Amino acid sequence: MSDLSAVKALVFDVFGTVVDWRTSLITDFMWWGKQRGITADWPALVDGWRGMYMASMDDVRKHPERGYVMLDDLHRRSLEKLVDQFAIKGLTEADLDYLTKGWHRLHPWPDSVAGLTRLKSKFVISPLSNGNVALLTNMAKFAGLPWDLILSAELFEHYKPDPETYLGAARLLCLEPEEVMMVAAHNGDLAAAQKNGLRTAFVARPTEYGPLQKVDFEATGNWDIVARDFGGIADKLGC
Repeated sequence: MSDLSAVKALVFDVFGTVVDWRTSLITDFMWWGKQRGITADWPALVDGWRGMYMASMDDVRKHPERGYVMLDDLHRRSLEKLVDQFAIKGLTEADLDYLTKGWHRLHPWPDSVAGLTRLKSKFVISPLSNGNVALLTNMAKFAGLPWDLILSAELFEHYKPDPETYLGAARLLCLEPEEVMMVAAHNGDLAAAQKNGLRTAFVARPTEYGPLQKVDFEATGNWDIVARDFGGIADKLGC
């Protein structure tokens, strides 16, 4: 393992790394659909929704003249397309709001809260997520995530993997990039962070996408730490 004595803060990818978005949304929507008497293929809708995630952010990136659009609004736009595609009838404005804010109600992986709590004893810990500030704040309250602060792409008006997100996090923490460690279950996120001078830690979440998972079963880069879970990262950092 590299010398990590300079690291003072850990910033975390959230969707898939800290929280199990797929299981959380499917369980939530299946329960809600029964209460409302609305039938849909909720697993397929959730998978389709996440499948639109990267393209929706790329569209913002390609059209800076339109201004930054936060993730809640991108999620809502994608949902409206999926509702038409899946021919789901009878949804009210309140229903669409409830479904969109499902992304605020995500459950953590079993090791997340205990691991974050250990890491917090020695380091500043924060999300560094494409989620907007309200989404991440509400999720932290819902899931009991013990962040010291919220760092969001919204603060920089750039989505990961734009350099502005990684460098902006270090700047707001008054740290050099090498004093910040990015923790993620996605090799691409870590590659972008490493390119911008951050230290890196990989944790595998091989069931993030359920049966659709095709990548990120294991570390594929030269990351500073590779661990099975957040407890393993805490062990390696002496927490």
